[in-house]
Amino acid sequence: MPDQHEGFGDADSGSWAGGSADGGDPEARARGICLRLLTSAPRTRAQLAQALRRRGVDDDVAESVLGRFSEVGLIDDAAFADAWVDSRHAGRGLGRKALAAELRRRGVDEVTVRDAVEELSPDQEEETARRLARRKLASSRGLDAAARARRALAMLARKGYAAGLAYRVVREELEAEGAEVELPDPDME
Repeated sequence: MPDQHEGFGDADSGSWAGGSADGGDPEARARGICLRLLTSAPRTRAQLAQALRRRGVDDDVAESVLGRFSEVGLIDDAAFADAWVDSRHAGRGLGRKALAAELRRRGVDEVTVRDAVEELSPDQEEETARRLARRKLASSRGLDAAARARRALAMLARKGYAAGLAYRVVREELEAEGAEVELPDPDME
């Protein structure tokens, strides 16, 4: 079985991590930059390419190193996107639109963004929106129902939830509390 790190240099010589043993080899320098960045946090191919560009690495060298890292699985934008969606939805409660925007900002291509965001089921998204709305409504109990609704709707919008889902969830949560509030139809705005 071939060594998965084949072609990256001799780890014992220091060229693997871009150490001083690279002898000025631009590919070893680029590998070292990428490995240091990947050690601190997962990165997309576009983020690594941008980092290499900022550090003056030639585009051909960068493309060669990034291609090799992709081949051996050190860079995998699809896996990055899937993990990002899971983590940011669970941790920050972000909706599909916000998640897609964050992935695009990190240079993930549109097909990969769409595939990753589609992994988030409508039921998962609704349950998270409902949990967030409940928490926001609970924190504003002293205000009138209309103000509470506006605050909850604004929070859900900032987190990337579709207007229709946000209005429905907030309306249902207020009704469950017995509050009377007339929310405009989001499709009419």
